[in-house]
Amino acid sequence: MLSLSIPDFGALAFFVLAWLSYSRLVALGRGGRRSLNLMMDEYRERWMLEMARRENRIVDSGIMGSLQSGTAFFTSTSLLAFGGAATLLRGVDDAVKVVSELSNGQGPQRGLFELKILGLLIIFGYAFFKFAWAYRLFNFTAILIGATPGRASPDTEERDRIARRAAAMASVASSNFSRGQRAFFFALAYFGWFVSPWAFIAMTALVVCLMWGRQFASPARRALMDVGGDPRNP
Repeated sequence: MLSLSIPDFGALAFFVLAWLSYSRLVALGRGGRRSLNLMMDEYRERWMLEMARRENRIVDSGIMGSLQSGTAFFTSTSLLAFGGAATLLRGVDDAVKVVSELSNGQGPQRGLFELKILGLLIIFGYAFFKFAWAYRLFNFTAILIGATPGRASPDTEERDRIARRAAAMASVASSNFSRGQRAFFFALAYFGWFVSPWAFIAMTALVVCLMWGRQFASPARRALMDVGGDPRNP
């Protein structure tokens, strides 16, 4: 029966806890500071309200097309990554042999190596479903943009209400896209487990620090604060 060593179990627990904690931190903000993702949600609402006041929405259609194309790319990439991990699972014996030769005969147990690959399959499978759903949600957003009344509509309240629904749908799509992309980043940290539990912990901590910096202390976030200001107070 396969049993994880204490370092392996601790590293895996640290990985899961770091992922969940970081996701929570981004969703709620930190110490009253909004994350970059939350700030962009406000700009999506502003975008949709501006869209509702335009008769010609070619620009908005172009932006939606770009978002959908990028999401489709990551969807196919995650599927390829899933297939690659599945292929590796079929060649466990060869992979264990190679690792053993590189580590002077101190290779991993076959069962543990299979468990690590299964973890990769779960991560890439999760990313695929998030990207695929995000692509679908961006389609819904495009439909809501098309359903938004034009500038000439006398019912401005209804127009703004549908525009805000489009913004909310775009934010949900973006949230799913961000979760899929986050899975890719944590997959890089997960590869550290194939080296050692300590490399796994170090890679996880490094990835969390890098992503935290992008959300709360990046030039992109400062650009919104210094140039754009608060979109709720244009």
